[in-house]
Amino acid sequence: MHPTLVRVMTKKTRVLISGLAAVLLAGVVIAQVTKTKSPDGAKAYIISPKNGDTVSSPFTVQFGLKGMGISPAAAGAQPNTGHHHLLIDVAQMPDMNVPLPNNENIRHFGGGQTEVELKLAPGRHTLQLLLGDKNHIPHDPPVTSDRITITVK
Repeated sequence: MHPTLVRVMTKKTRVLISGLAAVLLAGVVIAQVTKTKSPDGAKAYIISPKNGDTVSSPFTVQFGLKGMGISPAAAGAQPNTGHHHLLIDVAQMPDMNVPLPNNENIRHFGGGQTEVELKLAPGRHTLQLLLGDKNHIPHDPPVTSDRITITVK
């Protein structure tokens, strides 16, 4: 806002503008937390590799899903469906109220893929699946796999 306008505004006007800004921000936050419901008992799981396995890079990770179906993100909101996101070396779950980021540690499979060939550096790594809706937002409640640990030789 222009400095001259700030000087002529009364305290009441500044409070009103601040309040309106807060309402607008709250509306944005509310819009971001609309979540797709997941059915009771839905669970993602990693078919392969198994927890504790030692693998050579590159290796294939196969995704599994129980109680829901896979739907590409572009297909829109299909009931009881979602698509996989693979969390690689993610110690703490991401914010479940906004779209998941797409980066080296959180890989998106919005095309409905159920496996990926990964190249990881030698050493210990963790893998976990997290299902997302058409907007890459985790379901309510979240549909996740157990976190597994593998060693890449």
